[in-house]
Amino acid sequence: MSSRIAAAPGPRPLMNDILKSVRRIFVPIRKEGFPFIAIAFVLGVVLGFLWKPLFWLLMLITVWIAYFFRDPARTTPIREGLVVSPADGRISMIATVVPPPETGLSPAPLLRISVFMNVFDCHVNRSPVAGRIVRIVYTPGLFLNAELDKASDDNERNALVIDTGKQMIGVVQIAGLVARRIVGWVQEGQSLTAGERFGLIRFGSRVDVFLPLGTKVLVGVGQTAIAGETVLADLDPAGGERAYVTA
Repeated sequence: MSSRIAAAPGPRPLMNDILKSVRRIFVPIRKEGFPFIAIAFVLGVVLGFLWKPLFWLLMLITVWIAYFFRDPARTTPIREGLVVSPADGRISMIATVVPPPETGLSPAPLLRISVFMNVFDCHVNRSPVAGRIVRIVYTPGLFLNAELDKASDDNERNALVIDTGKQMIGVVQIAGLVARRIVGWVQEGQSLTAGERFGLIRFGSRVDVFLPLGTKVLVGVGQTAIAGETVLADLDPAGGERAYVTA
């Protein structure tokens, strides 16, 4: 009775496996981060000639900046009615409040779910629902701690209103103590899919989602959310099965 020994994989398949593993570890970096990465690296090289510890300190800062601007792929649950998190971070507040006036949403209170991002979270923001952007309004303001409730009214922010075809959903990017710029990649009239990237906030901030009263909330305060993946709420609890899309 003869037995066969499986042949070892050749060098090319092995190299392909290694490259796939490396790609999973090193996620893409947004181009908005390249100038900051370059500045930190060059400063490290120059100041390192004066005092070597500065070189290593600035190299660590360079690595952190690259990590901050990472843009990993996410697998988004797709089904009418699902509301996914627009940001990585911690659910800091779930409240019933009047939305900012610039959104043009109801003057009556709506459900607000707030996601706070610290400086170690991924800061790429994703659309919580599929729909068409009917309003984008930038409002200059202060840079208070984004975890404070009054940051919704006083801080620099950028509001989007998305028409799902059944409801108007508000998404507000709020700058925080460290954040100094909100970057948008979309325009009024543009259609978005759930989980699609629409902007980022540099260096610590918050994103609020405004939903109709009575929406079924599926998260709790203190829970960690992942942009484009964590389902915050369900506008249609009787909906069917979910599909999943990675982008």
